[in-house]
Amino acid sequence: MEEFAAPAPVRVERRPVSEQESRRANGPDWDRYADEYQATHGRFLGDVGFVWGPEGLTEAEAGVLGDLAGRDVLEVGSGAGQCSRWVTAQGGRAVGLDLSMRQLQHSRRIDDATGVHVPSVLGTATALPFRDDSFDVVFSSFGALQFVADLDVAVAETARVLRPDGRYAFSITHPTRWMFPDDPGEPGLTASQSYWDRTPYVEVADASDVVSYVEHHRTLEDWVDVLSRHDFALQRLLEPRWPDDHERVWGGWSALRGRLTPGTAIFAAAYRPRP
Repeated sequence: MEEFAAPAPVRVERRPVSEQESRRANGPDWDRYADEYQATHGRFLGDVGFVWGPEGLTEAEAGVLGDLAGRDVLEVGSGAGQCSRWVTAQGGRAVGLDLSMRQLQHSRRIDDATGVHVPSVLGTATALPFRDDSFDVVFSSFGALQFVADLDVAVAETARVLRPDGRYAFSITHPTRWMFPDDPGEPGLTASQSYWDRTPYVEVADASDVVSYVEHHRTLEDWVDVLSRHDFALQRLLEPRWPDDHERVWGGWSALRGRLTPGTAIFAAAYRPRP
């Protein structure tokens, strides 16, 4: 069995965090975590697989991206490229972008193992290194959006690189989960903080006093509003049900919680720029 080093001690804070501070924390955090993440979740994700969240809902089942054949597709927060590789297998021209170099190294490893190659670049959702009107589809499966402070900038960047009538879809931790401890057991069923408290969750490394992880919370209202401000028309909002035969625990996701309350929200929108 593969072993991984125990995480360094951290203290948890709730306070405002800038985009630069979020980026400096989350890139290195994913570099440290990438090996364990791929070893733990890689089989569930599939090397050429598209899973929208811990419930196991696939894009083949959800169909929120539409027909991908011949489409130019960008995955933001692509990790090891599993979803983009599936898009490629459907005839799409996929490109991946991730903030973690180690995740992109895993992507290259799986490219070589499968023979399905996805061009991938190191970058951030708030400064996409692509020309205007470059893509027909932009998506993010639990990637990037929860980890950026400047969500308006990230969504504006998506609008910039999308062609008119292009599709934008993303999955996030369901906003109602913010009220509960991130615990797959009984403690995770008791609300402990306000749904409307948008103060970011911050982990600080005790040894160095450096911010080592940041996650940002928005309400359902916030997500709908930011899409509307940037000329996206919401078409679908999915809240995947936990399958009866699914017993996998993934962080704070579990059958115990998943059968009572949603853990994932998937938004699908069309880019309809105003004249």
